[in-house]
Amino acid sequence: MIKYPIISFFFFFSITNSYSQIETSTSLNEAIYKAIEKNTSIKNKELEIEKLNLQEKGVRNKYIPTVEANALYSYFHSNLTLDLPTSTIPIVNYPLFNDKATYDNSGNFFIGSVMAKTVLFSGMQIPNGANAIKQKAIGTAYLKDAEKDAIIKDVINTFDQLKLINETEKLINDSDKRLQTETKRITKAIEQGLAIPYDRDKIKLALLELESKKIEFTGKRSLLYKKLQYLTGFSDSEINSVQYDLIPYLITEDKLSTENKQEIKALESFKLANEYLLKKEKGTYLPTVGAFGGVVYSSLFDVNGTTSAVPIINQPLNLSLNEFSLSPLLTVGVAMKWEIFAGFERKHKVHEAKINIDQIQNQIDDTKQKLQLLLENNLVNYTVLLKKIEISEQQEKVAKNNLNLASKQYKEGLINISELLEAENDSFKVSTSKLNILIEERLAAIETIIATGKLSNTLSK
Repeated sequence: MIKYPIISFFFFFSITNSYSQIETSTSLNEAIYKAIEKNTSIKNKELEIEKLNLQEKGVRNKYIPTVEANALYSYFHSNLTLDLPTSTIPIVNYPLFNDKATYDNSGNFFIGSVMAKTVLFSGMQIPNGANAIKQKAIGTAYLKDAEKDAIIKDVINTFDQLKLINETEKLINDSDKRLQTETKRITKAIEQGLAIPYDRDKIKLALLELESKKIEFTGKRSLLYKKLQYLTGFSDSEINSVQYDLIPYLITEDKLSTENKQEIKALESFKLANEYLLKKEKGTYLPTVGAFGGVVYSSLFDVNGTTSAVPIINQPLNLSLNEFSLSPLLTVGVAMKWEIFAGFERKHKVHEAKINIDQIQNQIDDTKQKLQLLLENNLVNYTVLLKKIEISEQQEKVAKNNLNLASKQYKEGLINISELLEAENDSFKVSTSKLNILIEERLAAIETIIATGKLSNTLSK
């Protein structure tokens, strides 16, 4: 059976210390950290944060100049047919354009450039957009911490349930030993004619009930092992190596607050992100200014052109060009783009951003109220259970005294077997009830601290 210091010691502890602490052993801490490390949802949130950090860098990097190199080569060939109305040259009366003129052209063209561009002013869209992503990453990190608290609670409570089964089985074994001893004594008494088989059968029935409980606990233990394997990745031997004292958890702060709750901090970060997005949308009303510079090389070469017969000389012409190059062409400049009117699109986006901020603020207000109610409910439940532990200790003492007295009276023939078994059953129920209350108190304490957002800070190292 579990032994732990009396409650008065914990109240003395709470007076002499100004903080709450969840007492955990080194092995239990290791199981908790393994569970956090293994959790898929936590891993995905870490990856999401990493993605957001990369997105933030990508936005801020828009101020870094970009350098582009381009090259283009082309060969061209064309045939041009020109048919103009026929005209006559005065005096000589010589006809012009009385036939179609054809032109056959071919050549090569190359252009290459290296250009650098950078943003000088973005209407504050770049810094506001980057800050919005940064705040979203911060909010996601708070949600990740909230999931860590839920994992800590789940791991501790699952191990507590396993301890509850183990300790209850110890109580069953204690009862079993007492009843087996009593069975041997009654069997001898029956042989001597001092007792009747009915008494032995009553004890046998009680033993069968205990055996039924053992089978039930075997199934529950198997499920708990599977759950712990899923949570932590531990083997059965590693689960068995986790040892700690099953003692009440104490909350010693005078004033508990939900202001540090991760969900509230996350919503506040998301609100701030939307405020930056609002500033970003307002920045679209301002012009964007950029700078550019580069070198361009262009060349037209090996150009050939042939025409049909030219009027007057009545002979075709062959034209050619070896090279025409422009190199280097240096360009440096500043460009501005200002979208003065965008068909009310920007106005609608600004309005939408304001609505998003109002929605998140409503969530913050509602979440604060709900968390405060949850905190008060958990605190009341914790306080009630702490007092019930004191009462259960007294009940256990009385039940044990009654059992000892009943055993003596039964041996002296002052009570029958049914009364002895009733005392045995009462002792077992009171002891198991105390264990259940202790587990519930520990869970209530954890849930209360979770509502304050300080669970990770209260784990003993």
